[in-house]
Amino acid sequence: MVQFSFRWYGDDDPVTLDRIGQIPVVKGIVGALFDIPPGQVWPLDRLQALRKTVEDKGFTLTAVESIPVHEDIKLGLKTRDAYIDAYCESIRNMGEAGIPVLCYNFMPLFDWVRTDLAMRLPDGSTCLSYDDAAIAGLNLFTWGKSLPAWIFSYGEEEMPRLVDAYRDMGEEGVWENLRVFLERVVPVAEEAGVRMGIHPDDPPWSVFGVPRIITGEAALERMLSLADSPNNGLSLCSGSFGVSRENDIPRIVRRFGKRIHFAHVRNVKILEGRNFHESAHPSACGSLDIYEILKAYHDVGFSGPMRPDHGRMIWGETGKPGYGLYDRALAVMYLAGLWEAIEKESRA
Repeated sequence: MVQFSFRWYGDDDPVTLDRIGQIPVVKGIVGALFDIPPGQVWPLDRLQALRKTVEDKGFTLTAVESIPVHEDIKLGLKTRDAYIDAYCESIRNMGEAGIPVLCYNFMPLFDWVRTDLAMRLPDGSTCLSYDDAAIAGLNLFTWGKSLPAWIFSYGEEEMPRLVDAYRDMGEEGVWENLRVFLERVVPVAEEAGVRMGIHPDDPPWSVFGVPRIITGEAALERMLSLADSPNNGLSLCSGSFGVSRENDIPRIVRRFGKRIHFAHVRNVKILEGRNFHESAHPSACGSLDIYEILKAYHDVGFSGPMRPDHGRMIWGETGKPGYGLYDRALAVMYLAGLWEAIEKESRA
């Protein structure tokens, strides 16, 4: 059975565990330790405390999202070995704390990218959006720090050097550094009983001339082959891949189903060129067929954590862009309703 889950940003999150507990289908929480800088070990006692906090409210801690990969690892610097060692220790601590799934990404410099965090839709709600032409006018560092997903290891003065380093390295350089990382951490994940799931690049193309590599079906095949282990898998995000018309999400689910450890399900509205905005989750609201995506998950027997992803801000709610309560609550109920119908259809 799918573990319907909700991302929670800790004690400072206005979307409290008590409020999440009022959503009937949500039994899992996706959490993290947000105050630990990239490259440092996540302590066992902190992970155990996080799990206890979640369980005391009647939930299961279904996944950690995310332990940041230090930039020195992605750049392949001489200092990377120490940071990989620290990452391995965090995975061991996750295993000892009984947390089964680790979502992470290998996106250089920045996580998901949007140019507007509050684009107004015709119904008065607001959503995250991306305008490819607007990227050229943005200061990468000062703009990036406004994004809820921003986790960075360096200061603003170092940004131009890092951008140049990634541009010189190119995609193959990033692939090589991912290979080194996976060869070191996946055996540790096997021993610890932790299933690792890489998150797609969002959006799945180069931004600011910085290479991105987890962009589609062929990239997933290559990534999985770098460490051919059931513990090396995917956190498949329909919205991240779905903004590219080249990515057939139901096909990807069916092809890699046994290696998908975590499912992020959301909808997007694809516009002209490389432009898009996020939408309410139902199929009619965007460009993706959410029914077909969930049917593919059902067909492959998916039973891991599944969460709604970025929601709109509706009914006057304010808070962390993409991570309000109301629209994500509507979304997870929609996903659960579809799942119930698909299950009953399969038994008919």
